[in-house]
Amino acid sequence: MEEFLKVGIISSTHGVRGEVKVFPTTDDVRRFKKLKKVCIDPDTERKFLEIEGVKFFKQYAILKFRGIDMLDDVLPYKGCELYVERKDGVPLKADEYYIADLIGMKVFNEDGKLFGSLKDVLETGANDVYIVETVEHGEVLIPAIKDCILEVDIEKQRMVIHLLEGLI
Repeated sequence: MEEFLKVGIISSTHGVRGEVKVFPTTDDVRRFKKLKKVCIDPDTERKFLEIEGVKFFKQYAILKFRGIDMLDDVLPYKGCELYVERKDGVPLKADEYYIADLIGMKVFNEDGKLFGSLKDVLETGANDVYIVETVEHGEVLIPAIKDCILEVDIEKQRMVIHLLEGLI
């Protein structure tokens, strides 16, 4: 399982006092109000930035980091992805999963035959859609609904699906 979870991407600067505009990659942009710190580049440098202030504008979060008070100081972070440690992630309800835990998962038909691997997740209004890369059919879109997703085992990195008629 991933140690860090992506929560947003710094899309641009905001004003001249070192604030940044963040496009959220989390379900609820308001979660930034509860965050105390974020991490940039967790795989190599692991630079943590302490959040000093949060505002909201349209679908964006406007973040102010402690110690970054000028536009020039924040410019190097433009385009960077923001992560939180798993322990700071939003608690999940039953049948909810972090997308980071699903990506790369092996996907099996209900008869036990390997169907493919989960490549990505599309977040739509009604339900998520899993993009499964298969050898036989290329990319297949599977709606993340109980009729299609029979089992998800995060520990074993395994998903069992039922293919509704017309999905292939």
